[in-house]
Amino acid sequence: MSQTGNLKPGVPSPKETLGYHVIRWCKQYVRTPDGERAGEPWEFTPEQLKFVLWFYSINPDGTWRYSAGTLRRAKGWGKTPLLAALAIVEFIGPVRFDGWDAFGLPKAKAVPLPVVQIGATALDQTEQTLDMIRGMLSESPAEAHYGLDISKSIVQFKSGKPGTIKPRSTAGRTNEGNRPTFVVMDEQHHWISTNGGPDFYQVLKRNVEKTTKAGSRWVGTTNAYNPNEDSVAQMIHESEMVTKGFWLYDCLEASIGIDDIRVEEKVSKALIEAYGDADWADIDGLTRTILYDRTTPDSTYCRFYFNQIAESSDGWMSKDEWDLIHLEDDPIKPGDQIAIGFDGSIRNDATGLVGCRLRDGKLFVLNVWERPENAKPEWEVDTLAVEAAVYKAFKEYKVEWFYGDPPYFQEAMGRWAIQFATRDQEFVFEFWTNKPTRMVQATERFRSGVMTKEICHDGDERLTKHILQAVTREVMVGGEVGILIQKDSPRSKRKIDLAVCAILALEARADAIADGRMKRRRSRVVGF
Repeated sequence: MSQTGNLKPGVPSPKETLGYHVIRWCKQYVRTPDGERAGEPWEFTPEQLKFVLWFYSINPDGTWRYSAGTLRRAKGWGKTPLLAALAIVEFIGPVRFDGWDAFGLPKAKAVPLPVVQIGATALDQTEQTLDMIRGMLSESPAEAHYGLDISKSIVQFKSGKPGTIKPRSTAGRTNEGNRPTFVVMDEQHHWISTNGGPDFYQVLKRNVEKTTKAGSRWVGTTNAYNPNEDSVAQMIHESEMVTKGFWLYDCLEASIGIDDIRVEEKVSKALIEAYGDADWADIDGLTRTILYDRTTPDSTYCRFYFNQIAESSDGWMSKDEWDLIHLEDDPIKPGDQIAIGFDGSIRNDATGLVGCRLRDGKLFVLNVWERPENAKPEWEVDTLAVEAAVYKAFKEYKVEWFYGDPPYFQEAMGRWAIQFATRDQEFVFEFWTNKPTRMVQATERFRSGVMTKEICHDGDERLTKHILQAVTREVMVGGEVGILIQKDSPRSKRKIDLAVCAILALEARADAIADGRMKRRRSRVVGF
């Protein structure tokens, strides 16, 4: 078991902390919401206690040692109940420094005007935390003692006294300007760009920072994030605020390698490590699932149950699968009927042209332009060289269909469409790869072609590299889950553009064949 955060194992609990006030108060006023101990006084597990003590640790002048905190643990460890308890104590409990007592220990007081927010990318995602809060407060000593009005979507005072616990979601700019005293950010691995998570996180953080001198903070929880999604969980983990110790980051990872995920003893041991004192976790059941359920990728088990970030876990194609369709015989020759896939960029991503022979689906690289390792910041793709390569391909081969992703080359593709067209046929067409429905179908057909060996390739190392660097991403299309490919992270230098070109080339081949172009004989003179 390894601690990958900044709360190192074996370090004794801090002496200067308000955590003991938090622990005693919760046991007195909060109740266990469910399970065998439902209705009994709330108690933190030893690992939760450790987090509370460090999260509420203070400097000698009474300021917070950590201005924010994140807890990364396995799925079902008990992160949400912990956040619910902290939300309650931040609302009505002793959580602000109030001087020192006669024994030199810190005293604590409640927040004068508590505004506790439960943040999520959608309101229904806050329900689990809010349900836990209601369960802890309903019929508890706190409900009567503090005069609480506990409804489905808000906790407030019956007297009308200012102060609330309520949810917040990515509702545009309406969240800007709030002044929360405490913000809960649960499941930050789900806070990604497609649901507005990073922008929402920045808004919440800015709002908290308005009153940090008064003690306002945020706390978040997460499972191990998917490095392909550039989530808020990843942003925080990689932040210098964590590495320099300004934010608390408490994380335990199981010590198991991906190669041992089929060894029962090692899986069971790793789960025991990851779940620690969460004795409610079904270790035997989880072990069976991991060993025998082949419908779930190993990467998912690593992230959610072993709390590990498996960087290359969602690879689209294995080397063995790709090598099986390598065909050295029958090389591509000038004059062959081919289809072409084109994916163009200007600065960051690669630009490529991949051909696909019509009669057997053999893939080959026509050309690729990729930023050199030591390129200057102003480096750009040589668009004239791209133009020349396209014209050369049309001159050297019988190009029957050309699919190109047009964003950076739309004007050029328009010219190619006109210049290469004949009186009765067109050859250059746009294929927008940002249209999920069409791209999911094309990606699935390519994958199927590899698995059934209906296509092949000439072994070009550049294409192989891009194919093997591609990772999968799930998207919803028509109410069903589809698969797209992408880089392992948005800023990754591991390019996949030739893989996209290959998908488009295979689609172009299919449409050319469907249009009957393998049966047609024609000649065309192309000049440049």
